[in-house]
Amino acid sequence: MFFERPDAGETAVLVHVDFQDEQEREDPGEFLELVRSAGAEPATLMQGSRRRPDPRAFIGSGKVEELRELLAIHGAELVIFNHALSPSQERNLERALKCRVLDRTGLILDIFAQRARTHEGKLQVELAQLEYMSTRLVRGWTHLERQKGGIGLRGPGETQLETDRRLLRARIKAIHKRLDKVRSQRQQNRRARSRADIPSISLVGYTNAGKSTLFNAMTDADVYAADQLFATLDPTLRRLELSDVGPVILADTVGFIRHLPHKLVEAFQATLQEANEAALLVHVIDAPDPDRELNVGEVEGVLDEIGADDVPCLRVMNKIDLLGSAPRIERDGEGVPDVVWVSAQQGLGLDLLAQALSERLAEDVIEAHLTLSPQQGRLRAGLHDLDAVREEAFDDQGRILLDIRLPRRDFMQLLARLGERAQDYLPPDDRESPGWVREARQ
Repeated sequence: MFFERPDAGETAVLVHVDFQDEQEREDPGEFLELVRSAGAEPATLMQGSRRRPDPRAFIGSGKVEELRELLAIHGAELVIFNHALSPSQERNLERALKCRVLDRTGLILDIFAQRARTHEGKLQVELAQLEYMSTRLVRGWTHLERQKGGIGLRGPGETQLETDRRLLRARIKAIHKRLDKVRSQRQQNRRARSRADIPSISLVGYTNAGKSTLFNAMTDADVYAADQLFATLDPTLRRLELSDVGPVILADTVGFIRHLPHKLVEAFQATLQEANEAALLVHVIDAPDPDRELNVGEVEGVLDEIGADDVPCLRVMNKIDLLGSAPRIERDGEGVPDVVWVSAQQGLGLDLLAQALSERLAEDVIEAHLTLSPQQGRLRAGLHDLDAVREEAFDDQGRILLDIRLPRRDFMQLLARLGERAQDYLPPDDRESPGWVREARQ
């Protein structure tokens, strides 16, 4: 059966079903946020409970009839399910209801399509949409399932569906090639940052946890941030200066959501690779959210899926102003920062977060007492330029006594630039131990 598809933004009847299996359950509150984020107008929410989905229409025949009545009462022209439907279930429901039916995956894809701004983001969304659509082509096209015939109408022997599928496969193949090029370019950029010894930090977290707000607060960027799901999709990178570390690259990535469609995870591999190859992940968590532990589990599941589960992670509990809590740093048994409590919107605890980031990244910091001759003024000047000199004095022989602290990377680069040998300044055996005293080679 074929019918005209209405434009986006129409009034919708929502359907949410509670299942006994905890893994199958979705959050109706989050569902409403998704619908509003897509621009639809929710007319009413029809709820029910089942042991398992009906294989033919997902809901029973009685609920289908109730749904038809709700459509008539509210003058709605769209039904949105808070669940993933099979192509046959969508087709059967559309045939029975005489209107468009959209499932949770299609809804999320629609939001992604609205929010993608960069060329890469649009390619990734289009890929996910085409792969989703490829299993649903039969919908609304049954009048074209027979081959053309008759005088002047004999075609190449393909049905319209076969032609559409062939075109889809060709487009999907082309997008994969273009995304491979994007991945290659990103890989080159990461290698360039690696050669420059600039560590990267990736913000990850459940959607609407406040990642973009935190990103803006830390970098003075102007990334779009709003109280809605998937406010930003495209990765944004900014340079950030941290004490004892120097410049780092901070990346704001796409937010995760419960039961994020697998095709979206695949499509956004190029974007999520920033998290996979980061020196540190900052997991931003909505502290007041009653479902925060479930959300944390969803984020960790996606990180595991993309191979980023072994990347060091710092948790940031955001929105503490809604809890009335004070900013603080929680440390693990070894004294390493583990959790930071902040409010990105109110600017609370951002100094503590910067401190925690510095401590987590500046694990290889040189703290030393150097004795330089007057002829080593270039090295002294270089250390002052790096703001590495904490104290300076002179002894009776006119030698320069320096108390320095700086990242090992910066010290090694300075020595290389001046043509000095590292072994003349670092202990030969235990170069990681702080507080060593070294008299420089005269």
